[in-house]
Amino acid sequence: MMAVSGASAGEADVIAAKAALQQEGTYRFDVTIAHADTGWEHYADAFEVLDMDGKVLGTRTLLHPHVDEQPFTRSLLGVVIPKGVQKVTIRAHDSVHEYGGREIVLTLPLK
Repeated sequence: MMAVSGASAGEADVIAAKAALQQEGTYRFDVTIAHADTGWEHYADAFEVLDMDGKVLGTRTLLHPHVDEQPFTRSLLGVVIPKGVQKVTIRAHDSVHEYGGREIVLTLPLK
C-alpha cells in the first residue's frame, strides 16, 4: 500500500450541483465535491457560488475533513441571487491548493 502525502491529494472538484428556488430570489444549492482528503493538513474546506462576473454570492465553510466520505454532498441555503442572474459558477476550495479544481456552471431554475 502506498502512502499518500497531503500535497498529492490534488485540488477539490465540484462533480455535481443542483439549485432549487426557495422563495423569490433565494436559492438552495446542493453541491457534491470530490477530493482525496488526507486529514486536517489537506482537505476540501469550502465551496462558493459566484455570478458570471466572479462576485461571490454565497460560501459554505466545511469544518472538518471527509477522509472516509468521498465524494460528499453538502447544502448551502438562503443564497440571494440578484435579478437578472441566470447562471452561476460553483467552485470548491481546499486547504492546500485553494482553488483550481473542476467548477460547474449551473443555470438557475425559474421555479
